[in-house]
Amino acid sequence: MAKVLVSDSIDQAGIDILSQVAQVDIKVGLPLEELISIIPEYDALMIRSGTKVTKEVIEAGKNLKIIGRAGVGVDNVDIPAATRQGIIVVNSPEGNTIAAAEHALAMMLSLSRHIPDANQSVKAKEWNRKKFIGAEVYKKTLGVVGLGKIGAHVASVGKALGMKLLAYDPFISEERAGQLGCRLVDLDYLFREADYITLHVPKTPETTHLIGEESIAKMKPTTRIVNCARGGVVDEAAVAKAIQEGRLGGAALDVFEEEPLGDSELRALDNVVLTPHLGASTAEAQVNVAVDVAEQIRDVILGLPARSAVNIPGLNANVMEKLRPYLQLAETLGNMVGQLAGGRIEKLNVTLQGDLAEKEAKPLVVAALKGLLSPALRERVNYVNAEIEAKERGIRIIETRDESVRDYTGAIHLEATGADGEHSVNGALLSDGDIRITSINGFPINVPPTGYMLFTLHRDVPGIIGKIGSLLGSFNVNIASMQVGRKIVRGDAVMVLSLDDPLPEGVLSEITKVTGIRDAYTVKL
Repeated sequence: MAKVLVSDSIDQAGIDILSQVAQVDIKVGLPLEELISIIPEYDALMIRSGTKVTKEVIEAGKNLKIIGRAGVGVDNVDIPAATRQGIIVVNSPEGNTIAAAEHALAMMLSLSRHIPDANQSVKAKEWNRKKFIGAEVYKKTLGVVGLGKIGAHVASVGKALGMKLLAYDPFISEERAGQLGCRLVDLDYLFREADYITLHVPKTPETTHLIGEESIAKMKPTTRIVNCARGGVVDEAAVAKAIQEGRLGGAALDVFEEEPLGDSELRALDNVVLTPHLGASTAEAQVNVAVDVAEQIRDVILGLPARSAVNIPGLNANVMEKLRPYLQLAETLGNMVGQLAGGRIEKLNVTLQGDLAEKEAKPLVVAALKGLLSPALRERVNYVNAEIEAKERGIRIIETRDESVRDYTGAIHLEATGADGEHSVNGALLSDGDIRITSINGFPINVPPTGYMLFTLHRDVPGIIGKIGSLLGSFNVNIASMQVGRKIVRGDAVMVLSLDDPLPEGVLSEITKVTGIRDAYTVKL
């Protein structure tokens, strides 16, 4: 009989499902050393946020087939290590959607009507009604930053409350926003016009301190901030200072840069509501995520596919075996072309070339979509939900085949239209299985994908490569490799630089100022 280790507190409904097909051992709060010592006995591991599934744990789990995270985030699991070991990692991307959305709404209303402070006042045997005069949300403007499932539900309820809706999401189509009753605007406009701003974005380099001194300066002094998304999206010190100085109307925060929250000026402010990361803490959400993940573990134990695999697609085993080498190629190309096209993607054309033109297209299209959406959705997108997520964002998908291209045994061409125009990328596998990028926007190259890449479009004239190298050197940016692709001598050319580190802020704009440079893009893989 299969054995499942449950190392965090999981709702009994999930345990009951697992018990139908496996021996379930519940051992909460294991030290890392003990987890490593006992994990070889188990076929599956079910966790929440408490257990850190490190590379050492995964490598010790010789019999592990699946790791199930009862929740959305999988930051506490070493995904690359699990993938290398062939271990499926699953999560519950929708199990706590309603809980998180309702908490954001509750925080907004509590902040508007001073409910926490009024409650404490009455419990202290006071009766000071004048002190707690609130504000109505009716006819106020709600700015929703991030229109994923949680943000969309908040917007729908906000509309029902009679609020005017503005939204910012570079990955959502205007049609989808319109269906939710939202007007899609840029961030600056949203900051200026919104009476309430609610955040529903992952923490990325781009969203870190999205709400800070600069953005607060654009807001009304009565604007109220709600953050039930991720700690670090809000600069807490800047928010506290702005409220103290009367430049911001208030804040309701459920997540923080450091948890538990330490010493903070936010604690002493009247117009602030603080909760200890309760977004997913409802009885219903805990049941939902436990059942969702337990069912997936059960299915994998029974030899069935998982529906929310983060790292391995739940596709037919025979198809998977034939296409497995090309799935990473398609995902890498999708990630790259999505970053080149930028922001809201309108269309993705997937062309299978050579021998691949005779293969099953769907797994490769799904892999390309997963790569395309990963910069925006992170762990929320996988091989199972990539098509649904793309459809919800209004992305038009076109599949074509071209058997005539025989430069490689099998190759993939992706063409995407987005906020930065139309861009294309080609890739193929070498005989040893290594990925090669073979063209960018029609310019022939032959480079392996790396973590940080810089692409430039420039005139093919003497000295331009040296100028870029010198400029990067002045900013202490080390170049790992460089290649130029061109169609004709002294015409347009593409330069591809592999970098050891990401470009410092402002360097990309300096590159575009170099004489002869037409455009420049960075890609992080």
